[in-house]
Amino acid sequence: MFGGSPERPGPYVSPSASDLLPNARDVGAPNGGPLRHFEPIALPNKPGTLQAPKIELPGLPAYAPQTGPNQNLLRRREALSLKAVLSEGGPEIPNGLIWRLYSAVPSIDGSSSLVASSESPTPNFEVPPGTYILHVGFGRAGVVERIDFTGVKTQQTIVLKAGGLKLNAVVGDEGKPPASRLTFDVYAGDDGEDAERKLVASDVAPEKVLRLNAGSYLVVSHYGSANAVVRADIRVEAGKLTEATLTQRAALLTMKLVREHGGEAIADTAWTITTASGDLVRQSVGAFPTMVLAAGDYVIVAKNNNKVFQRPFTVEAGHDTDVEVLTSDLATPDDPEAGSGD
Repeated sequence: MFGGSPERPGPYVSPSASDLLPNARDVGAPNGGPLRHFEPIALPNKPGTLQAPKIELPGLPAYAPQTGPNQNLLRRREALSLKAVLSEGGPEIPNGLIWRLYSAVPSIDGSSSLVASSESPTPNFEVPPGTYILHVGFGRAGVVERIDFTGVKTQQTIVLKAGGLKLNAVVGDEGKPPASRLTFDVYAGDDGEDAERKLVASDVAPEKVLRLNAGSYLVVSHYGSANAVVRADIRVEAGKLTEATLTQRAALLTMKLVREHGGEAIADTAWTITTASGDLVRQSVGAFPTMVLAAGDYVIVAKNNNKVFQRPFTVEAGHDTDVEVLTSDLATPDDPEAGSGD
């Protein structure tokens, strides 16, 4: 008892374990001394206890693309308006143009992507801002330019630096050959003595206007399909039509094998034309073969019924004529097989 009376009990103080058990350490009781520091408490890991699953989250990129619409798609597209002229300050080309607009960024396979095309003389391309490659074709003339379109309405003039070329030919002094037998080939200007000329146009008919880039060209005139060929270097000026007439030194011949002058032509005759030196020029089969030969000396050989007949002949420029080979014109008169051809 402490501080109490018999009628009312005082406060009770429980004896310590060390007082009750002198050897408390022997039974695992904690020391009754003052607690000097805190020891970590190890939590029990009982069998069957649920463990929280380990969550592996994918790495997030440093930049996430926006999910909203592209601002360029929301903007109103302005027009890229184009027109073309042959030369600086020249009149606008009214027709015959082909416009092709390509993206300046190549596709995966390296080719250029066609964005738009038009055959209008003044096309309006409604495209987003960017860099484009423009090709303008005008006949066999053309130009390639880079277009940087800012998105602001733009009108641009393309200068083609091109002109026209019209070709024709005469035979002899003033004769005009049949248009059906006259053609022209046009080659690009020579870039050097050993450079191979590039064919620009072939089998061009007379009086046809070729649209070409300004520059020098080699024109080859063919009269017929044998050896009547004439060449000339011609220059095309931008914004101008160049007309050129070449002179052919040749003639149109019609050949026939006859038994007498003015007689009927013998059918199934094979013909061979050689130069005086023996170079082969042309071969043909028929009763009335026609061919154009350049002016010069030739040997005409006709073969019929296993017999060969021949005669020399001189072609004069501009003098179209019939050439008769007589059956008496044997190639080898001493040949025992030679005869009249009957």
